[in-house]
Amino acid sequence: MEEEETAYDAPTRRKWLKYSGAVVGGGLLAGCTGDPESESQTTTASEEGSYSATLAPTGEVTLDSEPEDIFTMLGHHADMVLSVGRSDDMNAVFEPGYHQGLYRKLTHHLDGVSVDWEGLYSSWQPEKEKVYELDSDVHIADPAKVATADGWDKSDVQDIADNVGPWFGNTLSGTNRTPPEGWRDQYEYYTLWEIFGRVAQLFGEDERYEALASVHESMVQSIEENRPPESERPTAALVLFSTSDDTGWGYKMNNPGYYAAHTRPMGVTDTLSETFGEGYGDGGRNMPFDYELLLEADPDVFLVLGSMTEYFNLDEIRKGLEDHEVASELTAVEEGNVYAQGARRQGPLLNLFQLEMTAKQLYPEQFGEWPGYENGEPYPEIPEEEQLFDRDRVAEIISEGA
Repeated sequence: MEEEETAYDAPTRRKWLKYSGAVVGGGLLAGCTGDPESESQTTTASEEGSYSATLAPTGEVTLDSEPEDIFTMLGHHADMVLSVGRSDDMNAVFEPGYHQGLYRKLTHHLDGVSVDWEGLYSSWQPEKEKVYELDSDVHIADPAKVATADGWDKSDVQDIADNVGPWFGNTLSGTNRTPPEGWRDQYEYYTLWEIFGRVAQLFGEDERYEALASVHESMVQSIEENRPPESERPTAALVLFSTSDDTGWGYKMNNPGYYAAHTRPMGVTDTLSETFGEGYGDGGRNMPFDYELLLEADPDVFLVLGSMTEYFNLDEIRKGLEDHEVASELTAVEEGNVYAQGARRQGPLLNLFQLEMTAKQLYPEQFGEWPGYENGEPYPEIPEEEQLFDRDRVAEIISEGA
């Protein structure tokens, strides 16, 4: 009990941080339309030199000085902190070993950019005592999501904001899921890059955001302009295979939300949604399947989530499909179109790499052949003339600023 009391008696940061939980109205959320100019008008540094940004569901948050200890929870927010050059200041992230392993495969190609998340607090589900103990200057996490964790409610979230540091994050925009009770009136949905823009501006990193957003916009425009006509595009399925039996889960590829930020621009036919209807997987949840169900949909291409992480082995997945009586009949398996993917919960850096890999996996004639992913190795080497974005430019933005 004594340790718990000590944790909850952590000194207040109210003199250092000013937090406003005002409900975000439509006028403050002009940036949700996707207009970069609107975004820049809604989140600004104050005249006194502090850092201020607006993001639902917290509203406006203002910091009196640059944060030094940064709490993150889920991968997309950790990616955003990394992308503004502040990953060394993180003290928490969910499954730090998992995320470190994935992101090192990307930063391998970015000179001067690295991640060292070994030993950070694994922050989902968070323990209140540990959040107090970490004494973070800011929590880049969605308070509506945190409030659903075991032992938490809205008042606990507010206590952290009042006594430690503010929350600033948005998670449910991954699939535009319905917020939990108590948060619905103040919740809004954003694209991945809109969330990143506001996180960047809270850190006073407008220029970094704008520079990375320019790289992203250029690549998306190129993909949309050069992808083949709709009649010539393959069917595809974004899937996660079980490691224990002949089942798995499918995920919608063309729905709103940042989970599909790397597949939606491809304009490909999502064969699971097309075959089983709009009600399949509603609410942003995964769509369970077995191999018989997959055979009914029979995609031309499988995009396999998690297979760039240490938790899955793509070679074993492929062999299991090829050796299975039913799965071996799938078109994607017969034609060798079973490809690696990273994760749906992506931030800006993972989004850039996943846009490139997905374009090559689906449309090799237009964007160059995907060289294949070797288990345990970094993201594969791609000849400079076939890269869809400039690695040196991205590395420069992250490590040195715009």
